[in-house]
Amino acid sequence: MRRKVDVLIVGSGASGSALAAHLSEAGKSVLVVEGGKTRRTTDLVSSALNARRVKWTGTPVVETGTHPIGHPFNSAFGLGGAGMHHYAVWPRLHPEDFTMRHDHGVGLDWPFRYDALAPFYDRVQAEAGVSGDAEQELWRPPGAPYPMGPVPVFAQGRVLARGFEKLGRRVAPLPLAVTSQPYKGRPVCLWDGWCDSGCPIGALANPLTVYLPRAKAHGAHVLTEHVVTAVLTDATGRRATGVQAKGPDGVVVTLQADVVILAAFTVENARVLLASRSDAHPSGIGNAHDRVGRGITSHTAGLVYGLFDEPTDPYLGAFGGQLLNQDHYGKRSHRDAAAFGSYQWMLAQAVRPNDLLGIATARADLIGPELDTFMRRAAHGFAGMTAVVEDLPVDSNRVTLQADRDRHGVPIAQVEHTMDPASVALWQASLEDGKAVLTAAGAREVWTGPPGRMHIMGGTSMGTDPTRSVTDAYGRVHGLDNLYVAGPSLFPTSGGVNPTFTAIALAVRTADHLIQQGKATS
Repeated sequence: MRRKVDVLIVGSGASGSALAAHLSEAGKSVLVVEGGKTRRTTDLVSSALNARRVKWTGTPVVETGTHPIGHPFNSAFGLGGAGMHHYAVWPRLHPEDFTMRHDHGVGLDWPFRYDALAPFYDRVQAEAGVSGDAEQELWRPPGAPYPMGPVPVFAQGRVLARGFEKLGRRVAPLPLAVTSQPYKGRPVCLWDGWCDSGCPIGALANPLTVYLPRAKAHGAHVLTEHVVTAVLTDATGRRATGVQAKGPDGVVVTLQADVVILAAFTVENARVLLASRSDAHPSGIGNAHDRVGRGITSHTAGLVYGLFDEPTDPYLGAFGGQLLNQDHYGKRSHRDAAAFGSYQWMLAQAVRPNDLLGIATARADLIGPELDTFMRRAAHGFAGMTAVVEDLPVDSNRVTLQADRDRHGVPIAQVEHTMDPASVALWQASLEDGKAVLTAAGAREVWTGPPGRMHIMGGTSMGTDPTRSVTDAYGRVHGLDNLYVAGPSLFPTSGGVNPTFTAIALAVRTADHLIQQGKATS
């Protein structure tokens, strides 16, 4: 049992660590509860094995539907959460992402517009450090220039850029939360392509390099290896009183707080709310209108590859890539009328010979001598780029609880996910676009990969209507005074960009709201 704190945050990932830093710096007593083990930068090793170790090792998630979400690949368990293996690609959502229902009668609207989030994008990019060139990034919404210059472009990036240029199109430096120059005590990146294994030198912005040190310096406490099994409320059901958690010794503890924030991974946020049943909340907290868990979205990876006769040095750079193109971000900017939504291209990801997103897995159909021949050619002239393809929210795509329980006594989560036909058509359109670019670049061979799953969002969507959403515009759960949700699970729509930057901006916005709320009541 611990003393009651001002704020208890469930999860130590990108959003949870940012909340902890800002709230503790404002004088709040903060406790961060993390289900996984403690992790230090010195524990990280640049290897394919370590890339697996920083991913999900918690309770398995049952995946169903035509297009499973890929939970083990996208999530994580341990200090720093999924922020420890993210690729640090930090573009902003576009204004049109916030008004899809209003503008097109498709998807959902966010409870605010881009302008409300823009100042927080600016603050977060200064805090974490983002490399880029806002002037070259023609598609970028309004905002402050990046605090660091662009990341370097190596041979693979130059080859792919040539394809866009021959088609009369532009590319820009990919905005990366990776150091292109020394930044706030962090060294310059080595550009050796091991971002997904945790970045042991601290060049990549993650919870261990940015927000958790700030939080701890201002008195925040982190309790690891304690799995939160339920949110507790008072008899009225309108106020959260804390959480119930189980430690590594199996002992159940009650942790009390004035404010509780669920900042676990997307599926876990919904799972904990659904599992927190009581007389006041018989269907789970926040689920009076059967909205918790609904609208789970992902991004579909449009994978396009080519072999070139010239050297491409595909091992150099960051795992997220080197260059960006957002020509097809417009929701209806596609030749196929059946396609709807946004996608962007991330060009020239650093690759390894094999394993996670390696060269060999790009041709999983080859074995024996054919694979050997391919690998010898690809080590010299391989190039690839990835489309981040928007996934429309569908109500039947949802998190539910199974009858089976894990070792902590919590029902196991099941996630159903099947893409909307318009999203499938958009993914197919991205592949045709990508093949045209690789061909124009002069690739001797061009091929595409299967639909990969990138990122998981939704399930506790924010909105203005309590019958159609789970939280309000600040992440406060409808019907409760002091229970909040943070992270990509708040997203009503996925957009066509990587979600971490937006998730942190939302978290800082919520932190400001709570700080101002505290001043108003003091």
